[in-house]
Amino acid sequence: MSGLVLKLGPKERVLINGAVIENGDRRSRLSIVTPNANILRLRDAIHPEEVNTPVRRVCYIVQLVLSGDADPQEAKLQLLRGIEQLSQVLTDPDSRALLSGATEAVIDTQYYQALKALRGLLPREERLLAARLQ
Repeated sequence: MSGLVLKLGPKERVLINGAVIENGDRRSRLSIVTPNANILRLRDAIHPEEVNTPVRRVCYIVQLVLSGDADPQEAKLQLLRGIEQLSQVLTDPDSRALLSGATEAVIDTQYYQALKALRGLLPREERLLAARLQ
């Protein structure tokens, strides 16, 4: 995670290596210099009852790694399988780029970057599922 900069709004919370940290009353920036630190913005967290689509399932697995609730080595294979399954359905160039970035991040154990790439797929998935229901 070397070089990661978090910009936090007032009272925003972030989970860093299992500790919840709350920002003060003003906007601030945190520079994360420790490599492989596990970071999760709590505003981005997916709650278990919201894990109801393929992309959300894969995002949730990454989130469990970042929160320390899943072993990274055990989750790695599950994540790579999930990303591969998504790549069979999401075949447009933008989705492919995000999935490729997520794959590289998982291989490099950069789980925050993997989550960031996968979250980019959520709006596409939502549109596809909405179109399917019409």
